[in-house]
Amino acid sequence: MIKKWYFYSSLIVIITFLSLGFKPFNLKTKPWFLIEKTDGSEYLLPSQEKDDYPNLNLNIPYTGNHLIGFKEAVAFKESQGKYRLVNSLGYMGKYQFGSKALRAIGIQNDKAFLKDPALQEKAFIALLSKNKWILRNEIEKYEGKVINGVEITESGILAAAHLGGAGSVKNFFKNRGNRRFRDAYGTSLRSYMKAFGGYDLSYIEADSNATIND
Repeated sequence: MIKKWYFYSSLIVIITFLSLGFKPFNLKTKPWFLIEKTDGSEYLLPSQEKDDYPNLNLNIPYTGNHLIGFKEAVAFKESQGKYRLVNSLGYMGKYQFGSKALRAIGIQNDKAFLKDPALQEKAFIALLSKNKWILRNEIEKYEGKVINGVEITESGILAAAHLGGAGSVKNFFKNRGNRRFRDAYGTSLRSYMKAFGGYDLSYIEADSNATIND
């Protein structure tokens, strides 16, 4: 009798212990489509529409045709998205800035810039804003036209300005695309206008005084 009572008492203790040791939990699933707010606008990605990715042949990881997609496409082309990369000509970071471009937007310390991903993202937006102001007349005049076989878009113009500077883009249009600027590695303005055309950069405001503090 005592043995049976001991057996049942032990069984109750074990069951109670086990029931307290396993707490129910809720499994929260995340949607396949993610919304990011990296620059003040919301983006739904990835898109299920193939037409949203016009340049799939470039093997670039696209996240839509909005600003975030433009940033990541340019970054992949420039540095494969590596914040610490410095190329053989001294261009730095994810978007391959030169010292002259950094000074134009108020950044004086190249080493600090290279170590600060957030600063690099801000610098890219600031340079876009400045170039959008400098090239506002060209954007208004040529957007939607075809020059030398390339359909001109705002994003293509700004990508070309990132490659060769706003002055080179002005010369491109002045010569109707016949004088082809190429950087030291042989990349042409025309190729950037074509590869990065069709992105919606309406979020970027044209600002002649676009600067940031490093």
